[in-house]
Amino acid sequence: MSSGRPVQLNMPDRIFMAIKSFKDLIVWQKSRDLAVAVYKLTDKFPKSELYGLTSQMRRAVVSISSNIAESYHRFHTREKNQFLAIAYGSGSELESQMEVAKILFPKLDCGEVDSLLEETLKILNNFLNNSR
Repeated sequence: MSSGRPVQLNMPDRIFMAIKSFKDLIVWQKSRDLAVAVYKLTDKFPKSELYGLTSQMRRAVVSISSNIAESYHRFHTREKNQFLAIAYGSGSELESQMEVAKILFPKLDCGEVDSLLEETLKILNNFLNNSR
């Protein structure tokens, strides 16, 4: 995980002054990098998977960063948490799909995706646990 500490949702307003956009959030940056890695990985899948596993994995991974971005623009903690929980759920969905992909395509290197997914889920889990 990055040495920078993720911004907590329940911190004082002065902390958020340094954050001008959801793009400044480490968790969003990790999820964006994860999306790029998943797209590169699924490009190596057989074309017969285009409407199957490839499509499912790409939708799940894009959902992670999209829901993090949407949570940033919500004003109430309950709403923020709802979108972060959806992002976490999409990460879990992707994790399951990755396990299927590893069985179907054992020669593909999934290390980068696995690492980024683990980091992203840890940060999201931290956000969700600290906002309760």
